[in-house]
Amino acid sequence: MPEPHLQIVLLNPEIPNNTGNIGRTAAATGCRLHVVHPVSFDMSAKARRRAGLDYWDLVDCREHDDWETFLRDEDPARLWLYTTRADRPHWEADFRAGDYLLFGRETKGVPESVHDLVRTRWGEDHRITLPMVDDPAARSLNLATAVCAAVYEGLRQLAESPL
Repeated sequence: MPEPHLQIVLLNPEIPNNTGNIGRTAAATGCRLHVVHPVSFDMSAKARRRAGLDYWDLVDCREHDDWETFLRDEDPARLWLYTTRADRPHWEADFRAGDYLLFGRETKGVPESVHDLVRTRWGEDHRITLPMVDDPAARSLNLATAVCAAVYEGLRQLAESPL
């Protein structure tokens, strides 16, 4: 497989349909998907077949036992944490080919320790957000939607066409 345009990282995803949709986005855009365990669902080949994920063989997916293993195995030079707890919009990020885009679990995001690591290792400006209206009822975007928006902004900045 060619080198990925961007690397999508899901830390402890909880909803299988989101992960499936994100896998489709990764396959369609030439990105690699990293799934960091534990996850809240079965990712076996049998479960994927049952879910109708007939495109999964097109997904460049790497699974990691836990966050520490991911960091050790991948050692990302550049990582961007997408979070509702940041003020910097993602279009102000300076994406580069091969960057890692990190997303937390659907219900809780990432632990404070991950926020601290991102601040320490990559800098506060590597915590970015997808701006939304100021309405508590619209608390966040669907994870698959957020990943798709992030990937396409990254590709726009890279001025690369995955096709």
